[in-house]
Amino acid sequence: MREFVFEIRYDDGVDKLMDLFIETPEARSTTFLCSMGNAQLWRLDRITGPTSVVEDATALLTDSEYDQLSISDRTCGGRHYSDVLEAGSQRSLVYSYFEDLVHCDSVPTITNRYINGALLFEIIRQKSTERWRILMENDKKVGMLYDTLGGLLQEGLSFHFQHVNDATGPILTLFDSVTIQPERSRVLELAAEKGYYETPRQTTLDELAAELDWPRSTVSYRLRKAEASLVEAYISTM
Repeated sequence: MREFVFEIRYDDGVDKLMDLFIETPEARSTTFLCSMGNAQLWRLDRITGPTSVVEDATALLTDSEYDQLSISDRTCGGRHYSDVLEAGSQRSLVYSYFEDLVHCDSVPTITNRYINGALLFEIIRQKSTERWRILMENDKKVGMLYDTLGGLLQEGLSFHFQHVNDATGPILTLFDSVTIQPERSRVLELAAEKGYYETPRQTTLDELAAELDWPRSTVSYRLRKAEASLVEAYISTM
């Protein structure tokens, strides 16, 4: 597996979430994100720092009116679901799910235009910097991705290349000890078996619901919760 690492740096006043980290250098967020094609993704954000920053960042990440994806002047369209998995005085954990994304100039959706196969993203925010690590099967079109990302950035954002190398550090072995409730594990295993996470997708939520004889809403809910459990286990080790 290969990794593409770069930074996006923000000027003060450009983005509400990044402003919180600019104003409070000791605050930090670590994000794990999985993109499933151009129109769907989920992510888990771990925020740590002073209580006021954690509360404000959590409020933004759960606010459907705040566009937390676009890096250009164009707002992402689509649906957003969020759930606060953990809320403490100096740390929180927020799960977010996005679907039916349209006209979305986000790093994950842009990456999907050029890179095929499974894609995983790690994002670390601190001070004015958002550090991205994209894990991919191959990097044949990383140069085109590099050019597109840099060219789409809105005013006040700057792109800083780090490296393209073989992936280093822990990736999926961190999931070995995670425990998922049986009914959630069942739908997750079936989704993987039927190609739900392949690109292009080989099955749909409706087809999974029909095979399980469950309501579509139940399948969607249990799948999101299973995914959140996996990501939470990952983030907790970082």
